[in-house]
Amino acid sequence: MTRRPLRLSTEAFALLVEEAIARIPASIQGYLDNILISVQQRPSPEILEEMGLPPDEPLFGVYSGVPLIERSVVEPPLYPDTIFIFQEPLEEACTSREQLMEEIEITVVHEIAHLVGFTDEELDDLGYG
Repeated sequence: MTRRPLRLSTEAFALLVEEAIARIPASIQGYLDNILISVQQRPSPEILEEMGLPPDEPLFGVYSGVPLIERSVVEPPLYPDTIFIFQEPLEEACTSREQLMEEIEITVVHEIAHLVGFTDEELDDLGYG
């Protein structure tokens, strides 16, 4: 039997992203206060190239911004921090709505980790390793 990926409308996927974010522990959600979450269909070839990934590599999300540990008080970031969530790769990797929500949640937390500078051990302790 062939596995069929999920296919949601853009609006249904965006609602699922909101639900997944609501499941993130409050201690981590607090970092999202000044971060834009942008849902895109797929990563651009430029993003994949910039990250050193081949064109067929599935990428679920990416953080764009200046990590907190690299920020300067005298030179604030020019652009808002953004977490991009890529709908098609996530849908292709998942077979159920619950699995998709879990993957979105994990992806957002991992991208927050890039902002905050969490270690892999800290992510493991939070259940996102």
